[in-house]
Amino acid sequence: MIPLLAPIFRGELAHLGEGLQYARTPPAGAVRVADLLHSVSRLAEVLRMNARFRRHVDADQRAVASAWTLRYVEVLLPPVVAAASMLHHVFPLSAEQTWVRLDGNGGVIDFHIVELGESRRGAPTAERYAPLLWQHLAPLFGSLTGLTRIAPKILWGSVSRHLEPILDQGLRLSGGSASIAQDRAWLLHEADWPCADTGVNPLHGVRREVMRRHEGRDIPLRLHRQCCLYHLLPGEGYCGACPLAPQHRKDGTEEAAEQERDR
Repeated sequence: MIPLLAPIFRGELAHLGEGLQYARTPPAGAVRVADLLHSVSRLAEVLRMNARFRRHVDADQRAVASAWTLRYVEVLLPPVVAAASMLHHVFPLSAEQTWVRLDGNGGVIDFHIVELGESRRGAPTAERYAPLLWQHLAPLFGSLTGLTRIAPKILWGSVSRHLEPILDQGLRLSGGSASIAQDRAWLLHEADWPCADTGVNPLHGVRREVMRRHEGRDIPLRLHRQCCLYHLLPGEGYCGACPLAPQHRKDGTEEAAEQERDR
């Protein structure tokens, strides 16, 4: 684990901090993310490996791209977000500066950097998160969209899905840090992002709330911003908070129709 992160990722959280490693030289077998993105055939082969693993060969590759991305951000986000929001430290995470190790099924093992970056104490949220969002994830998602035609908002929805609980945990660990709360509000609830090419914050989205019957009581349940298409994989179904699950749909609404078009 990067020593800077050790005070945060202790005990049962330790494995989450291992997703990002530092060494002067990337480990053997690691692939620079930029090299993966600049070679359509190489990225396509990674997705084919993952499709075979998921028994989804020669089928709609959007579901494979989405599932692969869920694992990607699950590994990458915890150490990066902890550093950016709790420590105000920015790691160099552009696609050119980050290496990824993949297993035999094309799935992400961990990420590696060869420089540690710098402290950005007092820098605004947009500045601290720019390397992650615009120099790493945006080009990655552009490549995945071009290759599989998956809607970008599904991929960004996966980022939001993992980002929110990490920031919530940061708030708990910090005793309600005002800085982390500001990051959370900016990242997840601001519709505009001036630094983005489109001026739009792709992480922003409304989480619809429904009522679920549990032990004789109606309990509110907040749904995910986007369906991740996981139910299209063999043997899988809708998750409990999927906005497209039959029990959560509002027949005839514009929202349901819009999300169906992304399938």
